[in-house]
Amino acid sequence: MTVMDATIQKSDLNKKLTFENSVIEKIAGLVSRNVDGVLSLHGGMMSELADRFSKTTDPTKGIDAEVGEKQVALDMEATIEYGADARQIFDEICSRTQKAIKNYTGLDVVEINLNINDVLTKKEWEQQSTRKKDDIANTVNDDRVE
Repeated sequence: MTVMDATIQKSDLNKKLTFENSVIEKIAGLVSRNVDGVLSLHGGMMSELADRFSKTTDPTKGIDAEVGEKQVALDMEATIEYGADARQIFDEICSRTQKAIKNYTGLDVVEINLNINDVLTKKEWEQQSTRKKDDIANTVNDDRVE
């Protein structure tokens, strides 16, 4: 009786999961905006200009990500509420961001740099936000008149 070799040859499957920087920036932005004391995250001049013509807030605004195969580094810009503890806000942003990115992507956050670029009371921030919306509406209306 002849015994047949039942060994099954499996082909090796090469797999690689990657993420665009903007995906990581979006996760970090959505998480960070929900931290008490964070009034807003700000981007550079181009981000500010793009927001003037957008009806929605860009969740990646104020965040730059450098994404590797296994690790992420983040640079963030924020305005915080006057009287809030910046160290506590920073610790909360780091904790929540690390956890969210690890849970959603499996990537490790190895560096977070947060630059606090302004401190405002909630009233000042709301007034500024209202003015910006009015300025945008006026700019759009002025462009339509021409």
